Amino acid sequence: MKIYRVGGSVRDELLGRPVQDRDWVVVGATPEEMVALGYTPVGRDFPVFLHPETHEEYALARTERKTAPGYHGFVVHAAPDVTLEEDLARRDLTINAMALPADFTPASGPNSLEEHLIDPYGGLRDLRARVLRHVTDAFREDPVRILRVARFAARFADFQVAPETLALMREMVAAGEVNHLVPERVWQELARGLMETAPARMFEVLRACGALAVLLPEVDRLWGVPQRADYHPEVDTGVHVMMVLQQTARFAASLPVRFAALTHDLGKGTTPPNVLPRHIGHEERSVRLLGPLCERLKVPKDCRELADVVAREHGHIHASLGFSAAATVRLLERCDALRKPARFADVLLACECDARGRLGYEELPYPQRERLLQALAAAQSVDTAAVAAAAAARGARGPAIGAAVHAARVAAVEQAGLSAPDKPASGCA
Repeated sequence: MKIYRVGGSVRDELLGRPVQDRDWVVVGATPEEMVALGYTPVGRDFPVFLHPETHEEYALARTERKTAPGYHGFVVHAAPDVTLEEDLARRDLTINAMALPADFTPASGPNSLEEHLIDPYGGLRDLRARVLRHVTDAFREDPVRILRVARFAARFADFQVAPETLALMREMVAAGEVNHLVPERVWQELARGLMETAPARMFEVLRACGALAVLLPEVDRLWGVPQRADYHPEVDTGVHVMMVLQQTARFAASLPVRFAALTHDLGKGTTPPNVLPRHIGHEERSVRLLGPLCERLKVPKDCRELADVVAREHGHIHASLGFSAAATVRLLERCDALRKPARFADVLLACECDARGRLGYEELPYPQRERLLQALAAAQSVDTAAVAAAAAARGARGPAIGAAVHAARVAAVEQAGLSAPDKPASGCA
């Protein structure tokens, strides 16, 4: 029995990045031997075991054979005669197909890592060249690898996809492999890519190989759609959305905020050509497109709800500097800000990213965010129970009590000096 550390931890150690999770491969062992040594079996599709002390995963070396479309269509062969090189050959990228002996420690010097590296497919070469390259032609057997390459492009912003790998990805898309991906796995990879340092690169790679048109046609159709240059000097809607997405990374925003940034302008892809570059009513069209997209990909509720508010209200939020106190409170109520203030703060962050995600606007202030947070605080200061009781004492019932609470909130916002300021609104068409 021989044990090796493989995959991402080896890659990240070579890059000088923090090592998060460690993966292990066991060569020359049987499941029975692993159990006898105290390992706990956990793998359903192939033999994986938890270490009795560290609880890290140890997988028996294995090979895979394609038997059906999609990423479930595999027969796995795990046996003592499977070599480490055979196990590494089934991995996606060369930079993830390197290994180190389990007993390796870097104590012997900075160069000892490379001296002990097991690298049959040129991963170190590609790491130094900043290239994402598939290991073997077996890459084409698993469509999830298309998503993984795009995600790694988002993580390693200075890496380029090898031309032959991109060509192979295009062939897989043309062969219909992407159509067999299950929604949960697509969302899992998209969500991880959205949280990387350069999330826009994931969509650039997916678009380059044709997978974006299959997985997210609502987003893919945004490229080539013009916007008014006076609001959007970058003009192209797809370019704008990617700029917005990069702003969310700059602000270290949460996943719901990043998903909202990705989907806030979906309606611009369905604007009638005869009215371009104007996009009147695109907010409502964005909301209508968002629902089916979220259903199709099984998007979590928090992401879906935030994206819905941002798609529907971002135009009003951009224009809110010119709102009266009454209009401001109506906006807060439509956003359900009084019940969900934390979500409203995320809505405002997404809108600030939208405003900054325009060519030349990246460093401009966004006073709408602070003003609306102040307005929310003023509205929250109203003692609604007291207002409702006073209204009821006057004989008000039902909607009339709600109207009294609304009027009190409007008065509070007005008293805070947040009604119809002289400063003109900053639009974002």
